[in-house]
Amino acid sequence: MNCVFLDCASIEIGDHVLLGPGVHLYRATHPLDSAERRKGLELAKPIVIGNDAWLGGGAIVLPGVTIGARAVVGAGSVVTRAVPAGEKVAGNPARPIDR
Repeated sequence: MNCVFLDCASIEIGDHVLLGPGVHLYRATHPLDSAERRKGLELAKPIVIGNDAWLGGGAIVLPGVTIGARAVVGAGSVVTRAVPAGEKVAGNPARPIDR
């Protein structure tokens, strides 16, 4: 419910993945340089989510991120980089947790 999958690039979601309400998957991005942005350039990077991963409600996944199989992303987290298989992450930016 209320999930956003921003298009422009591919997204792969594995088997038995759980997505909480309000999860956002952002694949579109723009150049960091303002002069380049003024040219209207838009870029896109794919997102991959492995089998049996779980993304808690309100999690945001940024362009180009891969979330490994069995990984858990805490509710409200902002995932800015790859999450290895079996890792549990939470926060902004998402970091490994021991829970």
